[in-house]
Amino acid sequence: MKLVTLTINGLEHSRAITPNMTLLEYLRDELNLTGTKNGCDSGECGCCSVMIDGKPMLSCIMLAIEAEGCKITTIEGIADGNILHPLQEAMVEEGAVQCGYCTPAMVINGVHLLDNNDSPTENEVKECISATLCRCTGYNSIERAVHSAARKMKEASHG
Repeated sequence: MKLVTLTINGLEHSRAITPNMTLLEYLRDELNLTGTKNGCDSGECGCCSVMIDGKPMLSCIMLAIEAEGCKITTIEGIADGNILHPLQEAMVEEGAVQCGYCTPAMVINGVHLLDNNDSPTENEVKECISATLCRCTGYNSIERAVHSAARKMKEASHG
């Protein structure tokens, strides 16, 4: 066992874990942060995406001990209390949350895109969401949600 301290959603968590525990297992099993999903255990589907130091990363193929010293944000840390992020609101409005399994990862990737690009092109949005496999929506509603959130965020910053 090894003592690991991780900063997740602004809070510090220390646990004694086995050295081979993935970040995904740490989040779900140790902290009950179940928004991050386990889709494939091999880094293929993207459903386990979390933000590490501001960049989307796959938590199923990263050991928890590798994340020590990093700032980790899960889907549970995207909203501001009860106030949803504009992308989360747009996902609901556009019907982009059908089964909800890929939604947390789509939001993580989309928030990263919007944090770095306030006017993403159609191709940039497609590339962003292509990192996560969705079996329900056909991606169109997710693309619309990202564009809608970008417009709303831009309007809010200018008005």
